[in-house]
Amino acid sequence: MKHALNVIHPEAKIGKDVIVESFSTISADVEIGDGTWVGPNVTIMDGARIGKNCKIFPGAVISGIPQDLKFRGEESTAEIGDNTVIRECVTINRGTSSKGRTFIGNNAMLMAYVHVAHDCHIGNNCILVNSVGLAGEIEVGDFAIIGGMTAVHQFSRIGAHSMVGGASRVRKDVPPYVLASREPLQYVGVNTIGLRRRNFQAVTISMIQEIFKLLYRKGLNTTQALEKIMNDFPGQPERDIIIDFVRNSSRGIVRGYDPETNDDEGFDL
Repeated sequence: MKHALNVIHPEAKIGKDVIVESFSTISADVEIGDGTWVGPNVTIMDGARIGKNCKIFPGAVISGIPQDLKFRGEESTAEIGDNTVIRECVTINRGTSSKGRTFIGNNAMLMAYVHVAHDCHIGNNCILVNSVGLAGEIEVGDFAIIGGMTAVHQFSRIGAHSMVGGASRVRKDVPPYVLASREPLQYVGVNTIGLRRRNFQAVTISMIQEIFKLLYRKGLNTTQALEKIMNDFPGQPERDIIIDFVRNSSRGIVRGYDPETNDDEGFDL
């Protein structure tokens, strides 16, 4: 449904049962899937590719040009999967020549004032809480949750099923399946509750806990820990995910905390 007070370019590809509320603007090179709701005062610019049954709230700007000095006007996209919620005043920039696209998966929620910079890749079922800021070329794995007002350094990676506490500064990679909090950002445990909610078996959760004990609690360097993990836990998919993540970390992974100074503060989003 097109409202009389919005502006939709005639070349934009709009699916069935899409609602575009008043004072919203949609540019020519835009595709929007069936059943999506575009609220009032939304700006959707060239390069946007939006899936089905999404909800985009007032003030959001989708596929704005990158805030990157190397950008030279090249064609690129900002792609959003199905059933994703984009809340008020979220900004999502399209890609640059580096990767060509910014990508957000299915069933994600980006709460108010989140910023996603150029060439980021956010997986399925992720939650970015209010005012999270992602710099360029960041990777966020499936089911990751990033607490409010967290800033993530460019090129960082946040692993699948992990949770980062609110108001954090992410300057190192956060491995999959973990909780990370405090300043500087540290590993504080395995995301056990989240894994249970996603039907991970108890034996798998126990194995993940033992793996991270080797990485963070046994006084081993990374090479020694990975070797022992490979020997002690053969043939497990979750083991392989952790090993691959750590081995391919160009920035290094977050440090472990000192149990003697752990004050058991709450884990805030």
